[in-house]
Amino acid sequence: MFWRRLLIGLSLALNVVLLYRLVWSDQGMVAYKTLKQQCTAMEARLKDLDTRNLALSREIRLLQADGKYVEKMIRKRLNFVKDNEILYIFPETQAEAATPGAGSDEGKN
Repeated sequence: MFWRRLLIGLSLALNVVLLYRLVWSDQGMVAYKTLKQQCTAMEARLKDLDTRNLALSREIRLLQADGKYVEKMIRKRLNFVKDNEILYIFPETQAEAATPGAGSDEGKN
């Protein structure tokens, strides 16, 4: 009778320890859910980076091969103009539009 109760008590204690480890330990269900969320976030970030990488690769190919695209980017990003052209720079937000004198630069680079 004593050995039987001792065996049942040890079995219950072992089950409690195993249940604790299954749910709350470093390798348990809670940690698994956290790691799964991190993995999902990393996969989304990887997808975004792949998309950006593809766009940059396309732009590199265009810059290396297409002279018109190079000219377009220089004009757009550096505000270069050709002879007899006037450059108007318009504000991008309404707050800038309310500022007098904003975007009135004209000239030739």
